Amino acid sequence: MTDHTGDQATEAFVEHRNLLFTVAYEILGSAADAEDVLQETWLRWVKVDLDQVRDQRAYLIRITTRQSLNRLRTMQRRRESYVGPWLPEPLRTAPDTAEDADLAESVSMAMMLVLETLSPTERAVFVLREAFEVSYDEIAAAVDKSPAAVRQIAHRARQHVDARRPRKVVSAGERRAALDAFQRAVETSDLQALLQVLAPDVVVVSDGGGLKQAALQPVFGAEKAIRLFVGSMQKVGGTLTTEPTVINGGPALVFRLDGEIDSVAALRIEDARVTGIYYVRNPEKLSRIESETPLALH
Repeated sequence: MTDHTGDQATEAFVEHRNLLFTVAYEILGSAADAEDVLQETWLRWVKVDLDQVRDQRAYLIRITTRQSLNRLRTMQRRRESYVGPWLPEPLRTAPDTAEDADLAESVSMAMMLVLETLSPTERAVFVLREAFEVSYDEIAAAVDKSPAAVRQIAHRARQHVDARRPRKVVSAGERRAALDAFQRAVETSDLQALLQVLAPDVVVVSDGGGLKQAALQPVFGAEKAIRLFVGSMQKVGGTLTTEPTVINGGPALVFRLDGEIDSVAALRIEDARVTGIYYVRNPEKLSRIESETPLALH
């Protein structure tokens, strides 16, 4: 490779890096694995004859998708032995991520969990088509299917996701008010205030990965959710503080024990109430909380 070609390859990769990371993360649900995929993508990209590449963005997405699919199939075998519920690795995102409705929805913890119910190929096709608006022909090249087959897969995946996705977008003010109310209620262990901010059918999914104490099954209903949270607060030996933040484009609380990150609770909010709590305690998944991870759809 000449220096000029090398510069071109580097420039194109750097330009699209945030986009490629977002593609890999949405397919995998793991930032650590997404970073590994980007490394593999780069190693393949520098060997490509750029004179033969008509659309560099599309070609890079194709490489990233193939590497992500290979890794996802391996990860699925690992997850079969995972202790308790598996949640995506939470990412601290810029506050303005929530203002981009398409990006915020596509990386939300609720949506990422819905994507977990798709097959690897369905997930890749759905992500590329719905989030990144990749053409059917390009997706077909990325997943080794015909364009007609990809259209069918996309239709099936969209129906599956639409039946399970969060019901509607809420305003920034509504999100902030619900997060503030939840934070105050948790900090003061105010059971009545928690009952008011939690939806009666709230769902709590907690992920300790066998390394930290967490419920081994999802917890349904406000009263059980309160017992789980208040109980875990009372068992803490040390000073526990809470800090509002933006995780995966949505409202969240970071819990610190004696100044060190202990856990993250990402909230799904609908009709001014908390309808979902995604509570990540697995320390191996908390490395992306101290600093923002840039994401992009374009």
